[in-house]
Amino acid sequence: MTARLWTTARLLALAVAFAPAAQAQTCAATAIKPYIKVGSTWTNSATATVVAGNTFSFGPQPTSGGSWAWSGCGTSGSAREQALTAKASCTATATYTNSCGAKSTQAFTLTVPGMRDLTSLQFSKLMGAGWNLGNTLEAIGGETAWGNPQANQALFNGLKAAGFKTVRIPVAWKQYADANDNISASWMSRVTQVVNDARNAGLVVMINIHWDGGWMVPKYANQAAVNARITKFWTQIANNFKTYDDNLLFAGTNEVMVEGDYGTPTVEYYTVQNSFNQTFVNAVRATGGNNLARHLIVQGFNTNIDHTVNFATVPADSASKRLMMEVHFYDPYNFSLNENSSIWQWGASATSAANTETWANEAYVDAQFQKLKTRFVDAGIPIILGEFGAIRRTEYSGAETYRTNWARYVARAAWTRGAVPVWWDAGSPNANHSMGLVDRNTGAQVHTGLISAIVNAAK
Repeated sequence: MTARLWTTARLLALAVAFAPAAQAQTCAATAIKPYIKVGSTWTNSATATVVAGNTFSFGPQPTSGGSWAWSGCGTSGSAREQALTAKASCTATATYTNSCGAKSTQAFTLTVPGMRDLTSLQFSKLMGAGWNLGNTLEAIGGETAWGNPQANQALFNGLKAAGFKTVRIPVAWKQYADANDNISASWMSRVTQVVNDARNAGLVVMINIHWDGGWMVPKYANQAAVNARITKFWTQIANNFKTYDDNLLFAGTNEVMVEGDYGTPTVEYYTVQNSFNQTFVNAVRATGGNNLARHLIVQGFNTNIDHTVNFATVPADSASKRLMMEVHFYDPYNFSLNENSSIWQWGASATSAANTETWANEAYVDAQFQKLKTRFVDAGIPIILGEFGAIRRTEYSGAETYRTNWARYVARAAWTRGAVPVWWDAGSPNANHSMGLVDRNTGAQVHTGLISAIVNAAK
């Protein structure tokens, strides 16, 4: 054997001999010891309960020798200690990389009472079918001024028993406020009582600023004054309800438009309206408490689907994934709202061309809600179909079948594309050309077939 071959063979033998020792020296991960500080006290724990708005810190150990990375609960950056404000229940993960490159992780669980670890998209899937307390708390002249009785516990219990999971409560505020926009204590108390009745029945509740006299005009000349009023009103409303859990939602506006102009909004119109949405979000978040992460609902221009898709801007938000977008749907108008129209049939089952619109059929309904899904739901922003409905037409035999078919199809098309369908009920369920579903005094169902169609479509 030559010297060169001998040297090569010896090197190979040495490499084999030392291989087990090299493998035994692999880098071991470092165990993480979890610590959470609430107030001024550090606790060796990976779980904590903190009231919304209060501060806390994650501070795992070891304190030196490696690097940290974080995700969840608003954590960020590479600092070992993460000082945060409690907003909603959440889980954070700390990843520690030691000096030899081995990684270890530690999960931290934060519980904020009443505020679940649910994005708005996840929450919307729990809301089912909804119902509007229309023409009541938003009635100009008082709660009963538009012909409905006062809202009561029996009404909400009946809605829950019928299968509804959500109630939308339109509210007027300006008529109950002084010249400086201070809302009267008696009106705030009455709204609170109605909200409590609905929540006691086990319903998810949405409250808003409804038409309220039409002061929310989206023009540059009005923008500053309107935004100031939005801030003033929502600061008071949000403070009143700041301890309520996440089954109470706020919706900032309703059908913002310039009176009489139903066309495509100008740049001025939708720019100003988008500013109203941002002002609402800012005002609510600034009140703290559970409002730091409450699910908030903003609207597209005049709640029109096409205008919403084309012109709505999703507001910036200090909370993560806690916004919803609202639209309304009453197409085709001659079928759903125009009591003087002879259009009383709808959809593929229609038998009379003279009594059926040539548009707004099943394919149209599907396409409209698909637009919303693509634009918003697929980006994590669910839709509230805050109003939809069609009037009774007792003058036409068989009309109720078409109304039920329309309601079922719209509710299902919405629900399956990430929208929560909420029927518009203005009362008077036994009157012709009404949309009422229940007896407002007792909560008893009046139109059981229609109610079942709506409720079952959102399952």
